[in-house]
Amino acid sequence: MGKAKNPDTPNYKKYGVPLYGSAWAPSVIINDSPQQLDRKPEADEVSGEGSTPPPTSTTYLVFSGGGGEGRSGIPNSLLLAEFDYASNSLSDMPVFKLGTGADLPYRMAVHPGGEGLICSLPKSCKWFQWDEIKTEEVHKQGLKLSEKVLTHLEDAGQQLALTFNNDGSMLAVGGELQDGNLRVFKWPSMENVLSEAQAHSTLKDLDFSPDGKFLVSLGSGGPGRVWDLTSSTVAASLLKENDEAFGFCRFSQTNDKNQVLYITAARDRGACIVTWNTTTWKKLGSKKIVRDSISAFSVSADGKFLAVGTIQGDIVIVNSASMQVQAVVRQAHLGIVTTMRFSQDSRALVSASMDSSARVTLIKEKKKNGFSLRIIIFMVIVGIALYLMVAMGVDHSSSTVSFFTYGKS
Repeated sequence: MGKAKNPDTPNYKKYGVPLYGSAWAPSVIINDSPQQLDRKPEADEVSGEGSTPPPTSTTYLVFSGGGGEGRSGIPNSLLLAEFDYASNSLSDMPVFKLGTGADLPYRMAVHPGGEGLICSLPKSCKWFQWDEIKTEEVHKQGLKLSEKVLTHLEDAGQQLALTFNNDGSMLAVGGELQDGNLRVFKWPSMENVLSEAQAHSTLKDLDFSPDGKFLVSLGSGGPGRVWDLTSSTVAASLLKENDEAFGFCRFSQTNDKNQVLYITAARDRGACIVTWNTTTWKKLGSKKIVRDSISAFSVSADGKFLAVGTIQGDIVIVNSASMQVQAVVRQAHLGIVTTMRFSQDSRALVSASMDSSARVTLIKEKKKNGFSLRIIIFMVIVGIALYLMVAMGVDHSSSTVSFFTYGKS
């Protein structure tokens, strides 16, 4: 199981502002020869079957957060931090900061093709581009506000959910104003695909299916909805139990490449993950995961792991095949876990909190049945040795035979 949080571990850092959004930078924008970090190789590691060895290069993580519009003195900004797989360590400080003035960058979505990222501000959404910074001493990535204006999202109010589909050809957004307005656009043209002004009372979460044909939306009340994007109509309603409140939704794929949908649900006796069939849109099962409310949720790209963050700051990793808890990091953060995201290669999980902390938990390789196989090999070798010794004893020493055949008589 997981280990309790140790603030001194190099994979846990505080960056000075409450954090609400997190993402891994796409591999296409990462420097081919990034500066390596000098850190101690200590960190949380979660055992996972079938994982591939971690890369040795440094990558970037993006965080959004701040103190809001008040006079707290806490700046609102987008942050870039470096993470080194080899030593499992985060940079002590952000390697880049971009202030957003009085506007709190709440949620964000990074374009999978490396074009940039969209960020939800209190009254609108803005588009930011990657900005490579090169000097004689430094070669790193930064961000800059794009000249591209997202006209359809100007004065749209706070958007609580933003997501691109897998190939980055569509963008879905949903907010708390205008009766939970749900909108889907083609990217980058911003041509309208779907616009539903009363999708939910308040829209809480969105996710595209892996094939891009469906979009699931969850609101603060009523059932979840499945949208057929080819016809821009409701394909199904996802009904909840009387004591359920849906929280987050994520599509994934099973080992046999079938699509599956996971939805977190709060119940009177704890929080669970509900699994749905994506053909019939019926429930396949439900599993209680934690007693506390789930405040963040992510599914690994390879479909093997689910991760939840709680209001108590815990991180729980679940094996999707068995729906059993694989590891727990108690008090991974001192405050509520506000965001978490698996890396594109499913080797690591980033999480962040309102307490300004960020953490990366590695999914460590664990060879299936490796321990049992070693025992079998050892027993075979011992058996061969005993056989040879007994055979030699028959020819040269009757006492040896007596020793190894004792107990059979």
